[in-house]
Amino acid sequence: MKFRLTAFGLHLLGSATALTLILGALYLGWYHWPGWYLSEAVHVILLMVGVDVVLGPLLTLIVANSKKSMRVLGRDIGIIVTVQLVALLYGTMVLWSGRPLYYAFSVDCLEVVQASDIDADARKASEQQKLALAPHWYSLPRWIWAPLPQDPEEAQKIVGSALGGGTDVIGLPQYYKPWDLGLKDLHAQLKKVDEIRYFSPKQKKALKERMQASGLAVDQPDAIALMGRGPSLLAVIDPASLRIKAIIKAT
Repeated sequence: MKFRLTAFGLHLLGSATALTLILGALYLGWYHWPGWYLSEAVHVILLMVGVDVVLGPLLTLIVANSKKSMRVLGRDIGIIVTVQLVALLYGTMVLWSGRPLYYAFSVDCLEVVQASDIDADARKASEQQKLALAPHWYSLPRWIWAPLPQDPEEAQKIVGSALGGGTDVIGLPQYYKPWDLGLKDLHAQLKKVDEIRYFSPKQKKALKERMQASGLAVDQPDAIALMGRGPSLLAVIDPASLRIKAIIKAT
């Protein structure tokens, strides 16, 4: 039994170390709050933890036997580690392709823009044109303004594409502008919690309770929805400085 526990402990230590290094790097670089929440990264992370930290070491605990030859034991553990590595590689690729690159103000809300949201052709063109806000593989999350183009025909094409499930303006880097240039439009879109259409009555009640608990006024037009693939959040913004004061869960 001592042999099994030793093998289990070593396998658990190695698996946990590898997973911690990968998830730690992704979190510190791209998935810090509210990125992990808006992108629903927790589902992928739980899968990685389940396979690499729970299942792998447990299987080693089962197959480890001091009576086995080193060749047989090495083969058994090698199979387990191979499955773990496949799961680790898959999860890492999913998290990398879905990493948050921008938090964009567009039209009447804030949205997280993940790497997978950006049109591939537009990404390539923006890199070739060396646009200041072009996405690169090393880009860290940035706050930007993504307005619709002033050309009505072009704007209508983008809106039609978005309504049909295609690329929205937040996926087109050529339209990105610095965050500061959109502050006037952002101020015009700030609303009271009850006026924001992206939340249900139940969510609005919960939001107001959490705002009051944090000492924030609930009757001021200082809020805007922050959206992603996960549940939407509420961004509370100081109307004077237009700095984000708080980001609050609705559920």
